[in-house]
Amino acid sequence: MAPEMSRPGGRTARVRSAVLAAAGDALIELGPTGLDLAELARRAGVGKTTVYRRWGSVAAVLEDMVSDMVETSAPRADTGSLDGDLLANAELVRATLADPRQGRLLTALICAAVGDAGTARALRGFYDARTAAWEPCVTDAAARGEVPDGTDPAAVVRAVSAPLYHLLLTRGALPDADDARRAAVVAGVAARAGAFVNAGARRTS
Repeated sequence: MAPEMSRPGGRTARVRSAVLAAAGDALIELGPTGLDLAELARRAGVGKTTVYRRWGSVAAVLEDMVSDMVETSAPRADTGSLDGDLLANAELVRATLADPRQGRLLTALICAAVGDAGTARALRGFYDARTAAWEPCVTDAAARGEVPDGTDPAAVVRAVSAPLYHLLLTRGALPDADDARRAAVVAGVAARAGAFVNAGARRTS
């Protein structure tokens, strides 16, 4: 059963907030295989019936958690330059991954997504939404003549975050300010060189 789509206030909002927080804590501590709705209800201090009726499955709770992450994410920066915007994006990703809770939660969600199609779909939705939020940094840069026409905005944004996630997931290392700066600089240089221009745009230019 999918989570309810409405977001009313009052007790319903408090229950949702408590259960999603409990789910995040449990996912970090126990991993995806250690979760069950009764445990989430106990941790959240709410009735099991309420949790079963609203979500129905752990996968639905995790999907709702990812939706909440989209809703509460920080907005994009607008510094007036491609380099400034990409650095702001890299710093946001770095700070998120280095956060003692958020970094561990994202890592746990990625692990959960490997074995659950619903979580994987929700996590893709989260990253698609975050990428789309920052795409105007690239389209604005194209309008200013900083990057070639036909540059793929999503590809540029992903190029900023990819090396930072790679450090965390394959090396177990928290990205630092130098890592963030390097990722932003490399993505900006590649974008100005036309590395992210779509093949169709190249053929028609």
